[in-house]
Amino acid sequence: MKPNDLIKKYLDFFKEKKHSIISSASLIPEHDPTVLFTTAGMHPLVPYLVGQPHPGGKRLADVQKCIRTVDIDNVGDPSHLTFFQMLGNWSLGDYFKKEAIEWSYEFLTKNLNFNPDKISVTVFEGDNDAPKDKESAGIWRSLGVPEKRIYFLPKEDNWWGPAGKTGPCGPCTEMFIDTGLGPCSNECKPGCGCGKYFEVWNDVFLEYNKIAEGKFEKLSQKNVDTGMGVERTIAMLNKKKTVYETEIFLPIIESIKKVAKVDNYGEEENKALRVISDHLRASVFILGDEHKVPPSNLDQGYILRRFIRRSIRYAKQLGIDNNFCEDIAKKIIEVNKEQWPILEKNKEFIFEELNKEEEKFKKTLETGLNKFEKMVSGQELSGTGAFLLFQSYGFPIEMTVELAKEKGLDVDLKCFEEEFKKHQELSRVGAENRFKGGLADSGQETTKLHTATHLLNQALREVLKKPDIFQKGSNITQERLRFDFNFDRKLEKEELKKVEDWVNERIKEALPVKREELTLEEAKKAGAQGVFESKYGEKVFVYSIGNKSKEICGGPHITNTKELGHFKIKKEESSAAGIRRIKAVLE
Repeated sequence: MKPNDLIKKYLDFFKEKKHSIISSASLIPEHDPTVLFTTAGMHPLVPYLVGQPHPGGKRLADVQKCIRTVDIDNVGDPSHLTFFQMLGNWSLGDYFKKEAIEWSYEFLTKNLNFNPDKISVTVFEGDNDAPKDKESAGIWRSLGVPEKRIYFLPKEDNWWGPAGKTGPCGPCTEMFIDTGLGPCSNECKPGCGCGKYFEVWNDVFLEYNKIAEGKFEKLSQKNVDTGMGVERTIAMLNKKKTVYETEIFLPIIESIKKVAKVDNYGEEENKALRVISDHLRASVFILGDEHKVPPSNLDQGYILRRFIRRSIRYAKQLGIDNNFCEDIAKKIIEVNKEQWPILEKNKEFIFEELNKEEEKFKKTLETGLNKFEKMVSGQELSGTGAFLLFQSYGFPIEMTVELAKEKGLDVDLKCFEEEFKKHQELSRVGAENRFKGGLADSGQETTKLHTATHLLNQALREVLKKPDIFQKGSNITQERLRFDFNFDRKLEKEELKKVEDWVNERIKEALPVKREELTLEEAKKAGAQGVFESKYGEKVFVYSIGNKSKEICGGPHITNTKELGHFKIKKEESSAAGIRRIKAVLE
């Protein structure tokens, strides 16, 4: 089965089950992101999971573009990817466990023709916060799944959420296909990394709300949030051992081989092929996204830069010294443009940024090599020095070890690992801190600041006389808003003052904030600001602030600008090439 056929089959199936088919959100979370990237289909839907109505109704389904970096070091094994496509169906206070599980099983066995005897499932075993999920296990039994293929696992395996420290969460049930490999031990079961069990679907039952005290309360609205990975499911449907053996990746890998300068592909070379194909695929989708994020040293741009540079480093293992990213990007666009036409639309930007980044990295490598030469005066390169080369110049430890070996030197790998673990811990804490604000936090202060971003957006267009200014990123905490927009120079003090004054005048006017439900075409004709990459006819919410601002948005919002107080810009700076960033508060 082809990937696009799987996507169509899935969406048609849930359309028959009375689900509205919604478009994929941007890879860059808009309006208060809880993470740098959209990591799952549920991220754009968090406001609706906590009770806000969705214009598509209570039953939704889509295929969502996703980026996850938590498993970046596992990329190259049979199943891990940084960019992937996630099929999902949701119930927003409508159906629950019975329908979700029955439809999952029906689609797997009837529509995809998976052998029922090859399906194993896991359910939540229960703990002090929530009871054993006997209901889900009972539903699986009623469908014919025998007791020996129903596994009760702890929270770390079968519980989702919350996205932050508080919010919606609940038990889940996961579905695995037996690949036919022998078990690695008598303890082997779904979730084991040996390759016998291949996860294809996860049904999450959001019936709890974790509150600040760490307690779990029952939600007034029970939701279902599911996810089926396109790449993994295609691998299983076509009886492939890895996602890299499917038609999603094979053309990309073949295009890399054409520019490689090796004759034999052993384990290391094959891993390099997989990492390059995954990372450049992720890079193309980030660059080709609605927000067209360029490489930088901040946020999404930093992750993008890391993907591109990591690809270049692995390419060196294959003897690739010339600029090659554009050639591979052309193949990636060719493979994906039918499902994601936005890549073709933005291809010139993709090629330009890839080429610029390759040139920049060449210069960085030269600087790093000079630094390396100065470091290796003794008999051993310190772990601290090796980590500096990794962090500041993008040298993987393997490259540093190889360079040191050529000079007959050792590298203090133990010290390097200690420094690297400290770095990982800081990164983890930073990632957790991101969850503190964002979509999961719809409190009064964040709601006010969210509405203020709409006014700021319009103020920038009017003061700078640039109607083509759009939001390129946003992050809101309870204390401040951060707003990224396309503009090619620093704003003058007088301009910032005029922007502030414009917003505060609208606040004093006590303008009403109204919500309308329109189709995308209707919203466009009404002059609403937004990204019109979604399917024709899809319903959206349009928020109007008096007659001054009109934007497509998912909320949350206040009802009148007089609630905002006084708007104050604290900082204006560069975020990336052609992108400026404003930080502001409400006093």
